Amino acid sequence: MSSATLLIVLLTLSSVAYYVGRRKAFAVAGGAAKIKDLHSRPTYYGTLTAIWCGIPAVILFAFWLAFESSIITQLVIADLPEEVRSLSAARLNLVVNDIRNLVSGNIVSGDVNPTMQAAADHYRSLKATSDAALAVVAVAVAILGLVAVRAKIKPGLRARNIVEQVIKYILIACSTIAIFTTIGIVLSVIYEAILFFKAVSITEFLFGLKWSPQTAIRSDQVGSSGAFGAVPVFLGTALISAIAMLVAVPIGLMSAIYLSEYANKKFRAVAKPLIEILAGIPTVVYGFFAALTVAPFIRDTGALLGLSVSSESALAAGLVMGIMIIPFVSSLSDDFINAVPQALRDGAYSLGATQSETIKQVVLPAALPGIVGGVLLAVSRAIGETMIVVMAAGLAANLTVNPLKAVTTVTVQIVTLLVGDQEFDSAKTLAAFALGLLLFIVTLFLNVIALHVVRKYREQYE
Repeated sequence: MSSATLLIVLLTLSSVAYYVGRRKAFAVAGGAAKIKDLHSRPTYYGTLTAIWCGIPAVILFAFWLAFESSIITQLVIADLPEEVRSLSAARLNLVVNDIRNLVSGNIVSGDVNPTMQAAADHYRSLKATSDAALAVVAVAVAILGLVAVRAKIKPGLRARNIVEQVIKYILIACSTIAIFTTIGIVLSVIYEAILFFKAVSITEFLFGLKWSPQTAIRSDQVGSSGAFGAVPVFLGTALISAIAMLVAVPIGLMSAIYLSEYANKKFRAVAKPLIEILAGIPTVVYGFFAALTVAPFIRDTGALLGLSVSSESALAAGLVMGIMIIPFVSSLSDDFINAVPQALRDGAYSLGATQSETIKQVVLPAALPGIVGGVLLAVSRAIGETMIVVMAAGLAANLTVNPLKAVTTVTVQIVTLLVGDQEFDSAKTLAAFALGLLLFIVTLFLNVIALHVVRKYREQYE
């Protein structure tokens, strides 16, 4: 039985358990007319039965799959001939990888010999046995949970309390997983960045004015030493993001003000979804639009005015990126402006303020925390954009603030450095992690500043 099929079976059993537990609750109460004699509603008894039927089986399923591959691999390696098992760790890993590719039907690195074919057959046999055992054990655990809880259902069973406690622990587990995942990401990036800074000086990285991470694999190759100054990369990121925000913030905020304060309901019902469609367009489509339409238009316009405009420019990427992130500013700002109590508007009108004065002096200050959050989200989206920059701004790490020149961004360089077959112990590859760490610190710093501004404003307003 495949993993997907087993999960469907467990889900079906949990659904059955819900109705079994609910029906048993009605039975022990003596019918629907005596439900008040139960400690909890029948749905809680059904939910409790479904939980004990499904969760233990799913946990067993997850742990089984987590350790299955390594156990089967060790059993297959133990069955290999002595001359194969005595290979170095790297060579043995290649052999095991070929065996797994042979099992899954993928291409192997060399010829398939009888030993490898026998190992692949052994791997398939062990995998089939493991799948069958997992199906039997998981279904048995689910049925045992169903039967055990059903037998304990009585009028005095505190089913609601137990269900709420279980849900509380599930929420705690989910939040803990999210926290540890974040910590793991940060630690992994820091570890690789430390390896990079052992090869490249941190002062050169932070204050260097040239970015050319093209290192050679052998010392006799041309370009065996690169330049790892990150200033041009971050300056390009800031330039494109600034252009995007100069487009998105005024248009998005003014759109939100009009839709929430001036537009009638029919126009708002049509206009807001149309604006939000911009957020659902794939970024590669924006990239094509920037490369094929906006960039040539800017270049031709610049030529008419006697300006030197690159075929790929920061202005083209920033303009299109600003159009893309308009919904992030507009939609969130509109929601927070609408959340301002009508009593504040009525109070301003009663004091003789006009509608525009009410918006500027009452509505916008009250909605400022939400507007700042929307702008911050738009900034984060602009900083993290890759495809538009690749297609419209290029890959050249030029140290310039001229929006008519080609520049690059941090995310584009990270993608470029990690594309293809790379050595993870070279400074070129490790530079991607250093860029990622610095980008994380910069983004965190921006979040702290925005949070400080919002809190300071809230204290002043309240």
